[in-house]
Amino acid sequence: MNLGLSFLRGMIAAVNPCGFVLLPTYLVYFLGLEAARDDSSRASVRRALLVSASVTAGFMAVFVVVGGISTWFTSWVVEHAKYVTGLVGVVLVIVGIAMLFGYKVRFATPTLDVGERDTTVRSMFVYGIAYAVVSLSCTMVLFIPTMFATGKRDGVVAGVVNGGAFALGMGLLVTALTVTLAVANHAVLRVLRSAMAHVQTLAAAFVLLSGLYLVYYFWVVDVQEGSGGVTNAVERFQNRVSVSLNDNWRLVAVVLGGVVVGAIVYVLRRRPGGDPPLGSPERERSSTL
Repeated sequence: MNLGLSFLRGMIAAVNPCGFVLLPTYLVYFLGLEAARDDSSRASVRRALLVSASVTAGFMAVFVVVGGISTWFTSWVVEHAKYVTGLVGVVLVIVGIAMLFGYKVRFATPTLDVGERDTTVRSMFVYGIAYAVVSLSCTMVLFIPTMFATGKRDGVVAGVVNGGAFALGMGLLVTALTVTLAVANHAVLRVLRSAMAHVQTLAAAFVLLSGLYLVYYFWVVDVQEGSGGVTNAVERFQNRVSVSLNDNWRLVAVVLGGVVVGAIVYVLRRRPGGDPPLGSPERERSSTL
């Protein structure tokens, strides 16, 4: 299979009609978390890379497991994934309401434990799982031919490589958007710091609205097998995004790749007179002193 097609399918998976609303909700939620911090732009970009990688890992873990089960055993999981959509919607409604009333949801609150691991990364892995489960019924039809059918036809290595291209397409889109938001967040903070106090409320509203939409989508589209004005409007917008990606995927891939590579270089490079880059021998030695 053409690796470019696999990469394109991965980008399309990130904006699939079933889980499309969870992408902007994730981005606004991340912005809300960053607005509560007072870190450097480098720390924010580093966190954006880690968080988006965590979302991608959660998403792909579900697709690989469910894709393997559907290919070799039974398609029951995909056929009944719509019921999980309703459950995820209810959970998001509850979380959104709690956030609007100022309640700090423990699993979604950015805190550091004794080992200084950011719990945001862990919670975003869970979000990636929810994102994938909601997307199964719309997107698994793209993933199984990409990885498992190719593996059966051309060998395991070909299947894994094409599955990797799919993951790269999905992850590159999510990561580039997250990094861009992290950079923009610091630019906005310098100009409108007082206004950023309302970003967390906006994030809570997005979580609540996404939950309501998923419940509505589950009832109208999955249960009644119909359509509604809200779902039609979201799907029309999602279709425009998908068509744009399909028509310009090479240019989009270059731009997204440039953003992500630039962010990685920015995080890893040594600042003049500053701290050594994360993961470097100098940094490891300094941390033990």
